[in-house]
Amino acid sequence: MAARIKRDDLVVVTSGKNKGATGRVQRVLRDRDAVLVEGVNKVKRHQGPQKYRETGIVEREAPLHISKVALIDPTTQKPTRVKAGADAEGKKIRVAVKSGSALDS
Repeated sequence: MAARIKRDDLVVVTSGKNKGATGRVQRVLRDRDAVLVEGVNKVKRHQGPQKYRETGIVEREAPLHISKVALIDPTTQKPTRVKAGADAEGKKIRVAVKSGSALDS
């Protein structure tokens, strides 16, 4: 699946228990077609003691499937799809479908 979402993109969750939540993409897991979104899909994990990590019940983000998130259009602040385009120099960039504005600066 071609992932048109990159790290540090602002996304909104379109389905599931976190529908409507927004956040920045922390990581893109290409092999699983998933993304980690900051502050969304929080789960609790029980961690035992190890040298360099906290112990006890830890709350952290779990991956979401990439099809459940949509990029937020920078001009309209609404969810949008992404298409490929070119800038003035002919360099390949991402373009928001709804407004036509460039997502890569």
